[in-house]
Amino acid sequence: MVDKLRNILESISTKTSNAWWWILDKIYLFLCKAFGKERVEKVFVKFNQQVDEARSYFVSKFDTDGNYYPIISKIYKITLKVVAGVLIYLFCIETNFLWLCGRMPSIEQLTNPKISQSSAIFTADGVEIGKFFTENRKTIDSAQMSPWLFKALIATEDKRFYEHSGIDLQSMAGVAVGIFKGGERGGGSTVSQQLAKNLYSTRKSEMKGLLYYIPVVKTLVYKTKEWLTAIRLERNFTKGEILTMYLNTVDYGNNAYGIRTAAKTYFNKEPINLLPEEAAILVGLQKGTTLYNPIRNPKNALKRRNTVLQLMASNGSLSQDEADKLSKTEIKLDVNMEDASDGQGNYFKVALAKFIENWAKTNEVDLDLYRDGLKIYTTIDSRMQTHAETAVSSHMKRLQKIFDQEWKGRNPWTYENGQEIPGFLDTVAKRTPMYKRLVKKFKNNPDSVHYYMYEKKKPVKVFSWEGEKELMLSPVDSINYYKRFLQTGMMAMDPYTGFIKAWVGGINYDYFKYDHVKQGRRQPGSTFKPILYTAAIDGPLNLSPCDRRTDQPFKKEWVENGEPKVWEPKNADGVFTYSEMTLRRAIARSVNSVAAQLADEVGPRTIVNYARKMGITAPLEPVLSLGIGTSDVSLYEMVAAYGIFLNEGQYTEPMLVFKIEDAKGKVLFEFETKHREAIKAESAYLMQYMLRGGVEEPGGTSQGLFEYCSALFGNAGQAAGKTGTTSNYSDAWYIGFTKDLICGVWVGGDDRSIHFRSRMGEGSRSALPIFGKFMQSVYTDKKLGYSPGPFPKPGIKITKEYQGCVSIGGIDAEGDSTALMGDSSSIIENVERLPSVEPIKRDTTIDNR
Repeated sequence: MVDKLRNILESISTKTSNAWWWILDKIYLFLCKAFGKERVEKVFVKFNQQVDEARSYFVSKFDTDGNYYPIISKIYKITLKVVAGVLIYLFCIETNFLWLCGRMPSIEQLTNPKISQSSAIFTADGVEIGKFFTENRKTIDSAQMSPWLFKALIATEDKRFYEHSGIDLQSMAGVAVGIFKGGERGGGSTVSQQLAKNLYSTRKSEMKGLLYYIPVVKTLVYKTKEWLTAIRLERNFTKGEILTMYLNTVDYGNNAYGIRTAAKTYFNKEPINLLPEEAAILVGLQKGTTLYNPIRNPKNALKRRNTVLQLMASNGSLSQDEADKLSKTEIKLDVNMEDASDGQGNYFKVALAKFIENWAKTNEVDLDLYRDGLKIYTTIDSRMQTHAETAVSSHMKRLQKIFDQEWKGRNPWTYENGQEIPGFLDTVAKRTPMYKRLVKKFKNNPDSVHYYMYEKKKPVKVFSWEGEKELMLSPVDSINYYKRFLQTGMMAMDPYTGFIKAWVGGINYDYFKYDHVKQGRRQPGSTFKPILYTAAIDGPLNLSPCDRRTDQPFKKEWVENGEPKVWEPKNADGVFTYSEMTLRRAIARSVNSVAAQLADEVGPRTIVNYARKMGITAPLEPVLSLGIGTSDVSLYEMVAAYGIFLNEGQYTEPMLVFKIEDAKGKVLFEFETKHREAIKAESAYLMQYMLRGGVEEPGGTSQGLFEYCSALFGNAGQAAGKTGTTSNYSDAWYIGFTKDLICGVWVGGDDRSIHFRSRMGEGSRSALPIFGKFMQSVYTDKKLGYSPGPFPKPGIKITKEYQGCVSIGGIDAEGDSTALMGDSSSIIENVERLPSVEPIKRDTTIDNR
């Protein structure tokens, strides 16, 4: 028996020795490279001396001639080698030696753990309007938590929490005994170990080493890392801090991360106010956020809650009578689930996220919008955003009814000649991700693709202006349904600070994600003319508002790629008056013939140059028709460009955010308004004066604003702006401004082929009312502090003639046009004298007013 034991020990010793010397050799080489061979050898010599002394001491205590000495010696040697092996193993874990084990959390990560938190979005008036998050979490301290949470957590997850230092060997032994007996003794992981796993993700890819890919070894490695991290946590934090961090980090289901969000989600209350039975539900969720979810599985949740209450009684946190009494009560929830799209301005939030991410990347700032718990202070005013959303909703609901009536019994997607586009829905369907997935799945079976795209119907919740409703639709049916909706974009900005006050990118973000303020680009039509006129007044032509051009046919011929071309723009009403008119009157009435003449005189390159000066970055084709708005631009850029006319020729960059704070309230960044000179101050004032003509000149395209005159024009108030309508009524625009704000509106279909059939598609009818409704609400909301009034007088001397060219009833007269705007009654009187205009058949080859 002794010989057999001796052989086993010798075999173990040989194998251990071989492994020991191989590992020791590798460590020796590594240390030599890291610290130098001479220093390492000195340490090894000293180490060998101590080993020899220990061996001599050991030998002196035993009878070396005894029968059992060789066995005892072998046991001691193996024990020492095992201890040394454990130390080497821990060294490899800690140092990620030869990339075997993966990284361990750094000291900085331990002392300053980075917990993923949601970033809050605030308006300029201090209202929280939403969040950015991957995990919806807001950390709080222990003083904001109910004591019942800590009691329930300890009773359920770690009864000996205050008796161990991160690893509970007694509980682990109990688990082993339970497994050996075939019973269940619970988990051996302490709260500290679970926190280590939650905080530092020791199983994530960047924490993995080469040993991770060995099935059994990888479990030992990551468990060891969790144990070591748990011990470090116990050294760096108090027991109370560990419990607090744990409750802040865990997932409670239903997109609720951290105890604050969980308390809000399930009970709509702060964690400090949680009752024992409520705390038991939230702690009980840790065993299974789906299985014990009180919303999805109330019966399981009730059973689990009662188990936790009994554990609390066993642990002395509750009396048995209290636990029994609470166990008989029903679960009472007050569900308040938060979503990233909750709150106002969802289109704005998407643009905000892109801006911050691009800014951080450009400036090499380490910032994670979705995890850093930032406080983002935007320029949006929550009250003005509400007014904007209300104006859009009320007008678009009415406009959609008119649109549907116009196309009743017909499809609204047509060519310029009015004929329906064949295969329109098929073409759109083939661009969808679903169609592409079906084609990939059924490569040789087009019938299956057709069935699932066209025939297979299912109940679908859809948007309608009367409220959400459910219809039985196939994917193509859904396309057919949604393509009939008119879309819109609206943005309001303070021209002096650049603060964006309101942003509505569409009719409903939940159903239409595409943003028509900044993401979308469409032909601006006549709203681009102010850029053309600016080039004529500020540029080499040096014109003034009183300069005249004749309203007569314009024709331009040229050869392109050997093919003769001709451009003959028509006026919106198809009529040329052959009268001389001032530039002010020409832009007020949106006369295309005059705009064409100016474009020819100024030149396309100069128009492009001025567009760039005024902040238009979209691709622009340098052709004559550019002057009447044939190149696509965004509403965002156009609104900013008009700000120049109020700001003495200074271009003010629109601002979405003015301050960012970290999770502790420390200011990280403050953004400043950016100005640059775009045009001469005199030219800016003259263009402001020109655009007032749309309201003040007879036949001006902005006179629809008279409907809102009590709000806009009281107290000698003034307004200015420009309409725009592209060919076939595909795009309707209005960009207007008062002394306080600029507001731009676009209305149209998702596709350019979707449009009105009548003059309801003009900018003055489709887009201008949204501006009017919004400004009316702003000026009647006394809490905002805005009031109507005249535009500021120029701060510089105006050298060009402009006051003598205002038109009254088609006759030029001397005097300042503000005489026309004395009070609202005189305005109404002027409106009543305007002749009615009969519907006409218009030329659809160029832009309308």
